[in-house]
Amino acid sequence: MDLSILQWVLLVVAAVLTGFNKTGVPTTGILIIAIMTMIFPAKEAVGIMLPLLLTADIFAVIYYRRDANKRILLSLMPWVLLGLGGGYVILRFIDNDFLRVMIGVIVLGLIALDVLRGRMGDQFNRVLPDSMLFSSSMGVLGGFTTMVGNAAGEVISIYMLVKGLAKRNFIGTVAWFFFTVNIIKMPLFIHLDMVTSENLLTDLMLVPAVFVGAVLGVKLLPIIPRKIFRMVILLLAGLGGLNLLIMGLWF
Repeated sequence: MDLSILQWVLLVVAAVLTGFNKTGVPTTGILIIAIMTMIFPAKEAVGIMLPLLLTADIFAVIYYRRDANKRILLSLMPWVLLGLGGGYVILRFIDNDFLRVMIGVIVLGLIALDVLRGRMGDQFNRVLPDSMLFSSSMGVLGGFTTMVGNAAGEVISIYMLVKGLAKRNFIGTVAWFFFTVNIIKMPLFIHLDMVTSENLLTDLMLVPAVFVGAVLGVKLLPIIPRKIFRMVILLLAGLGGLNLLIMGLWF
């Protein structure tokens, strides 16, 4: 793959953040999306991301292998599959420019959701109904956003927060959720030519960076000022989302 030195540096950063994202810092996901779509066409970027995410998922499910809430996973999965199906249909018929705009809108929407959650605190969880409508809506939205842009981290995190899981159960359930969903997505992405042999070769070279990020996440998360880190991630991701919109609409 013919990339500049700067693009390879950005790829390594994205791979490290992918591992970091799976070990307790889910807001890095939207920054990874923004970085990848700056380097590659939107569909190719989403396809390259998936094997990297699966690599990080393997690390996460091994580390949190006994902490998943299976009941929550099973109740959410039928709605997620509906969202995946809708995303698959969309990906078959849209071009890279439209997908770039869609991902930009999703990124900015998730940032707004995260900011709202931060401002409202526990009240955010209390105002959301613990009902079939809420579960089905979040499941379909999570399936759709993960299919079209690997961007369901915020959606699923909010759903798990509302369920009131303890911290380790929260991380373990999220880890097993994305491991399962990303396995389901793989044959769909291959069928859409979004995961190719050339892309897999690029992913293979980035696997060490993913594991470095995962280990750093486990080791450094307790000592990083969470509030400052979150603000920086949201700012950079917001700039990336705006860039996607501008590139998709005017270039």
